[in-house]
Amino acid sequence: MTGTIAQWIRILDRIAPPRLAESWDNVGLQIGSRNWPVKKIWTALDPLPDVVERACENDVDLLVTHHPLFFKPVRHLDVDSPVGRIVQLAMTGQLAIFSAHTNLDSVSGGINDILCRRIGLADCHALSGGVSAEMRKLVVFVPHTHVKTILDTLFDQGAGKIADYTCCSFRCDGIGTFLPGQQSRPAIGKSGTLSEVNESRIEIRLAQADEARVVAALKAAHPYETMAYDSYPLSERDPHSGLGRVGELPVDQPLEQLAAHLKANLGLTTVKVVGTAGQMVRRVAVCSGSGGSLLGAAVTAGAQVYVSGDLGYHTARDAQQAGIALIDVGHFGSERVIVDALAGTIREAAAAEGLAVAVEPADMEVDPFFFL
Repeated sequence: MTGTIAQWIRILDRIAPPRLAESWDNVGLQIGSRNWPVKKIWTALDPLPDVVERACENDVDLLVTHHPLFFKPVRHLDVDSPVGRIVQLAMTGQLAIFSAHTNLDSVSGGINDILCRRIGLADCHALSGGVSAEMRKLVVFVPHTHVKTILDTLFDQGAGKIADYTCCSFRCDGIGTFLPGQQSRPAIGKSGTLSEVNESRIEIRLAQADEARVVAALKAAHPYETMAYDSYPLSERDPHSGLGRVGELPVDQPLEQLAAHLKANLGLTTVKVVGTAGQMVRRVAVCSGSGGSLLGAAVTAGAQVYVSGDLGYHTARDAQQAGIALIDVGHFGSERVIVDALAGTIREAAAAEGLAVAVEPADMEVDPFFFL
C-alpha cells in the first residue's frame, strides 16, 4: 500500500513528537501537499539546493531533514535566491520537505542517544532535566475473546512506549455487566436482558497528541457497539527526553583516548579539545549540534568532559574555570549520525504500517569545514 504525505506526517510525529521541539524551532512539513503519494523517502541533515535537486532527479517524494528549510517567516520568494531555488525545485519535482529538528534532538532514541551509544555511555538521562511529558493513561474494557486484537491495535498505533521499551501494557480480569436498551444492537447478550461478561481491563500509556487517533482505531476494532473506556492525564517529567545527555563510561579513561575513539567512531579527521591529554574521565555529557549553552548544565550534572559542537573561545575559557574538559566534534560531526539511523527507523515504521516505500539516506552531504 502506498502512503500519503499526511500519513507520513503522523508517523514522523510519533518518531519525534513536535511537542518536544524548542519554542523557537520550526518543525514539521516545510513544503508540499498532504495529499501527495509517497513511494520514495530520503533522509538528510539539510535541505540544501544540491540535495533537493538530486532528490528530484531520483524521483524522491519526501525528503526528511534535520534542519528546517524555514526558521523565520518568509517575506518574499526570489527563485534566484538559495531558498527560492529550493522551493522552485521542490514544487516542480513534487518533493515534500519535512523537518524533525530539536524534537529529534530531545526524543528518547534520537540524536543524543545515538551519540551516547557511539561513545559507549550507560545510565544516560537528559542533560537539560527532561521535558514535560503530556501523557495520558488510557483504560479500555474488552471481552477476553478480543484482548489480542485490541492490544495489537494499541501497539500498531504507537501506544505503550516507555523510554526505549515498546508494547508496554497492563491488564487484569474481571466481570463486566450491562443492560442493553431497546434500540441497542449488542454484540453480546440481548436487549432488555442483564448480561455478565468475562472482560479484561487494559491500561496503556500514550501521548496526549495521539489519543484521538488511538481511540478512533480502538473503536473500529472493538466488538462492542459502545466501547467503554476511561482516559486520565499524567503529569510528569520525562528523564529520557530533553536536550543533551549525561552518562558513564564503563571505566575511567584518559581524555586523549576518548577523543581518539570519537574521531574513529564518527569518521572525523580532527577534534578540538580543552583539558590535558592524560586526565582521567568517566562521566560524560553530550549535546548534538551547537551545545555551548548547555555547558552549565554539564557542570551541574557532574560531567568530567563535555562532547558537543560549535564550542567557542569563551565557552572554552568557562570550561577551564569550571574544571571540565571539552571535546568539540563539530556541528556536522555530532549530527551526521542521524541520517542513516533515521532512515532505518523510517523503514521499520513503514513495515509496521504495511506501507510500500523505498527509504535511503542522502549520500552527498559533507562537512562545510575542512582543515589545512
